[in-house]
Amino acid sequence: MPLNMTQGVTEISQQVYQLHMTIFWICCVIGAVVFGIMFWSIVRHRKARGVQPAQFHESTRVEILWTAIPVVILIIMAIPATKTLIAMEDTTEADVTVLVTGSQWKWHYKYLNQDVEFYSLLATQKEQINNKFTKGENYLLEVDRPLVIPTGKKVRFLMTSDDVIHSWWVPAFAVKKDANPGFINESWTKVDQPGVYRGQCAELCGKDHAFMPIVVVAKTPAEYDAWLNAEQQRIAKAKAEEQELLAMNMSMDELMAVGERTYIAHCAACHQPNGEGLAGIFPALKGSALALHDKAGHIDVVLNGKAGTAMQAYGKQLSLKELAAVITYERNAWGNNTGELVQAADVHAAAQGKGE
Repeated sequence: MPLNMTQGVTEISQQVYQLHMTIFWICCVIGAVVFGIMFWSIVRHRKARGVQPAQFHESTRVEILWTAIPVVILIIMAIPATKTLIAMEDTTEADVTVLVTGSQWKWHYKYLNQDVEFYSLLATQKEQINNKFTKGENYLLEVDRPLVIPTGKKVRFLMTSDDVIHSWWVPAFAVKKDANPGFINESWTKVDQPGVYRGQCAELCGKDHAFMPIVVVAKTPAEYDAWLNAEQQRIAKAKAEEQELLAMNMSMDELMAVGERTYIAHCAACHQPNGEGLAGIFPALKGSALALHDKAGHIDVVLNGKAGTAMQAYGKQLSLKELAAVITYERNAWGNNTGELVQAADVHAAAQGKGE
């Protein structure tokens, strides 16, 4: 673990590091001078030497000196600090703009004008978190889908939040910006060397704050363009498959299998694998009136979340197939056994405001 701050990999991060070191050494010199004078005075003018204390009330010269010297020091410190801060806030002439949205407890990335967006979730195995497996090299700093940016180009970040205050922090870029609900903050970076850079949410944002990592992969412009093209094709294909799915009906076995995987991945942390929730914190789904009797309400809650609670909206996070499957699973697992199937068409109709 290094004692000093990281130097980073961008021009701005280098400026920040140099500013830090400049201020650090100024503070060291000030400390050495002040404590040197203090200890010299204690030894030189101690009572054992018979020194008599001076008798004076005020000194205009001293008053001017101890006011002027700090002012000069502050000006010397302010000049490089101001230059660095101005450079950090200059988000103009960006080549790529990414909307970064924090939510409990994941990041959503949207490449503006590119029709590419996705959620980035923690990829560390739960068995590592629960000390059943050996912890990996990047424990709690690995995600299923990293943010990808091109090298040698200015990337502008627009930060916001769906719920509470988060903070997008990548030390190697010297970027740490709050994501506030209802507001847009800006930051930027320009990475010259390809690589993988890691960070995490730096604002205490709730129960799973520690499980909200950031991974950024910097690729060469050619590799980035290839990745972007592949993502656009993948998203287009997924949308086409969902349209085909609207005309199909999945079997109970298929819905339950997909639903169980989706539930464990996205719902079990709060509602528990047995569906019993946590008393007073997360409601049980096992035997609940919502899961047993209110099919339309159940679809609505999973799609749109529930205001004022930790229940997130999964309408944009999961596919129609996953949404239909997890709702079906919740209505038929743990002894609920409603026998009701929820199909992709039902979820789509509800999302379009055409539900029952």
